[in-house]
Amino acid sequence: MPIVTPDLCDEYPEVQVVEPGFRNFGGVDAFGGEIVTVKCFEDNSVVKEQVGLPGNGRVLVVDGGGSKRNALLGDMLAEKAASNGWAGLIIYGCIRDVDVIGKTVLGVQALGTHPRKTEKRGIGDLNVPVTFGGVTFQPGHYLYADNNGIVVSEKPLNTD
Repeated sequence: MPIVTPDLCDEYPEVQVVEPGFRNFGGVDAFGGEIVTVKCFEDNSVVKEQVGLPGNGRVLVVDGGGSKRNALLGDMLAEKAASNGWAGLIIYGCIRDVDVIGKTVLGVQALGTHPRKTEKRGIGDLNVPVTFGGVTFQPGHYLYADNNGIVVSEKPLNTD
């Protein structure tokens, strides 16, 4: 499925475009799918739960509040997400283990990297609207990402 976000913006001018600032870290540069959201701050307990479930080609959008004090995703969770069929993750925060994640068949975009893991306190919200980068991500909407950026649509887009 070739995803080219500039082409999607040209063909679908109604899409929302996330403000720049995310970097591609995963082994898959272009990915897309239905949105599942997690809102958490410096605790990736709900992220861990979700990547352990069947992804069915969906994208996990994680609102970590933009924190750069620890990592919300590491190699073990990324590998679990890939093996469970998630298309990718967008992390409004940091990740770690980037060398391994870069070889994992999974799309991963984040603000940056940090070597420290989070504490597991069981705190976080699943499938609530989250807002960052000038866009509100609604569960059930669709996200498409590549090295050019991230776009969001209320409906699935033709990427052929």
